[in-house]
Amino acid sequence: MNIYISGISGTGMGPLALMAQSAGMTVFGSDLAAGAITNELVNHDVKLCLGVQDGEFLKVRAKTEGVDWFVYTSALPEDHPELVMAKKLKLKISKRDEFLNFLIKKLKLKLVAVAGTHGKTTTSAMIVWAAQQLGFPLSYMIGTTLPFAPAGFYDPKSKYFVYEADEYDRNFLAFKPWLAVIPTVSYDHPDIYPTVEDYQEAFRQFEDQSKEVLHGDEIAVGLNLAGEARRYDATLAIDTLEKMLPKPKGVAKLLSKQHKELVKVMNEFPGVGRRFEQVSEGYYSDYAHHPEEVAATIEIALEEADKRGLKGVVVVYEPHQNSRQAELIDNYADVFQGVAKLYWVPTYLTREKAGLKILRPEEFIARLSNKKIAEAAKLDDELAEKLKEWHAKGYLVMLMSAGPADVWMRKLVYAGNQESAATQFVHAPRNAGE
Repeated sequence: MNIYISGISGTGMGPLALMAQSAGMTVFGSDLAAGAITNELVNHDVKLCLGVQDGEFLKVRAKTEGVDWFVYTSALPEDHPELVMAKKLKLKISKRDEFLNFLIKKLKLKLVAVAGTHGKTTTSAMIVWAAQQLGFPLSYMIGTTLPFAPAGFYDPKSKYFVYEADEYDRNFLAFKPWLAVIPTVSYDHPDIYPTVEDYQEAFRQFEDQSKEVLHGDEIAVGLNLAGEARRYDATLAIDTLEKMLPKPKGVAKLLSKQHKELVKVMNEFPGVGRRFEQVSEGYYSDYAHHPEEVAATIEIALEEADKRGLKGVVVVYEPHQNSRQAELIDNYADVFQGVAKLYWVPTYLTREKAGLKILRPEEFIARLSNKKIAEAAKLDDELAEKLKEWHAKGYLVMLMSAGPADVWMRKLVYAGNQESAATQFVHAPRNAGE
């Protein structure tokens, strides 16, 4: 079966391409530019075209190899040349969810869907990591790069499929999981969910259409990962695996060898791309852009700095989406407690509501309870020099951004390192979903 994926390089579609290919399908696709999963696609010999998406690459593939299914990202407008070409060629056309449901049914997998406002990426990755360490076969798709595995994979020995189910664009409502795993739910995506009730109702519907639902419990004894949020996610990952793994007999759960082994391997979790990722010694990058997520990440950073004997934490924060921040601006007051210095840069603008005033860094800073630590800044050489000075003094430097600031940080850290600079594109942000 030949699958063409438009928008193939991003963290939503790239893992789908990798999973489909590992399931024995032929996959090719296109994107406007290289994205987070491009390197993995190239390394796995997926044919792709980067640059102008005028429909010609699709037309040639359809003529020479045949295309059975055209799958496209939510970012494509209805008049996009490739979508127009797919219709002209009379191909089967759908977004990701329909094709993914087809794969789940075809491969006879039980769906374990990890959904939530925060923690779904890390929890999903922790499940995959621990399963690998225990030799437990698992298929999965995760919306980020992993240092220990491809972002998407099908294991023919697996009975279960772990999927990071995104609530953006109501994508997760297309699925009926065997097990729904939900770390946290707090209001987000006002461009999709106009009210808090609308957002909560979507999650209630998701739970209702799931066979079983798993929420977080008390943090497992013995976990020593930095940050309560990370320990919470690890506990939820352990609970999820204990639903899938063969159950030990005759021994209480907390005393079982299996449970102890899960705690052990979870403490060795190496992290994932853009989730408190150590870019270089003392420099970290994180995807946090919601106040609750920011607060949880700062707690992780403060614990990590203390463990390493560093003097403190310095933060660069680039909010994502002005329409989101307009809804959440009053929730930042105590988010940056414990931070030695905060540099607040202009918001990364995507999918914005027309006519809405663009909030300035100074307006956010004015609402902070510890505003003296903060200053407005720009992603320029002046800020780069300040961060280098903080780093030289023994501080942990952390960027929090869902936008292009991540690329800026990596260029700063890898200045003069040609090999690293050459691969910076793999962390470029995408506008379609999160």
